[in-house]
Formats: sequence, C-alpha cells, structure tokens
Amino acid sequence: MMKLLKDEKIRYIFAGGAAAGINWLVRFPLSEIMPFSAAVAVATMIGMVFGFFTYKHLVFGPTTRGLLGQIRDFIGVNLFAALFTVGVAVAVKDLLPWPEAWRVLVEPASHAAGIAAGAIVNYLGHRHITFLDR
Repeated sequence: MMKLLKDEKIRYIFAGGAAAGINWLVRFPLSEIMPFSAAVAVATMIGMVFGFFTYKHLVFGPTTRGLLGQIRDFIGVNLFAALFTVGVAVAVKDLLPWPEAWRVLVEPASHAAGIAAGAIVNYLGHRHITFLDR
C-alpha cells in the first residue's frame, strides 16, 4: 500500500476522491434551498477549498512558487473545471433521455458524471499549472 502512495496519480485519486465525495454529499442539503445548478456550483466551491490543501500538501508536495500564485492558479484551474463540472452535470441531467422510473437517480447521477469529468480537467490543470515549479 505504501508503494502505491508514492505515485502522484494514486495520491490524487485519494485526495480528489475525498474532495469529490465532500462535493457530492453537500449538494444534497444545498438542493433543498437552491436550484440544482446553483447547488452543484456551491458544492464544487466547497470541494475546491478542501482540494487545495490536500493537493498542495499530500499530492504535489513542496514547490518554490509563492502561495499567492498557487492560490491564483488553483482558483483559475478550478473555475474552469467547475464550469466544466456544472456543464456536464446539467447536460447529463437535461439532455439524456432518462426513464421515468429512474427520476430519483437523475440529479445524483448527473452530478457524479460532472464531478468525474471535472476531475480529469482538475488533475491536468493542477499538475501542469498550479503546482508546477517554474
């Protein structure tokens, strides 16, 4: 197990999975007080805060880049990934022909699909922009 954790991609999967889990779970109570797209967006921001600290300290490690530059780039990458996440979630929810019997699964499954697509964008952006030593 320890050998696996030496791989950055595996650490990203664990850290990103935790951030995604937080993102996905907080969307449920948020959906009680706001529209689905807004709840997905706010849940994504909550997951982003958790993600910054876990990616910085547990995934990508030390960098010579200044903290403000990392935060700026992290926000930029995450804004792009968040838009991508929301877009995929809304598209999956609204554009796929969901059977009526599955209505209860539409929003959770759509949000999960958005998170998965956004995770790929997120990893690539943080690996090549946010936490890259320049």
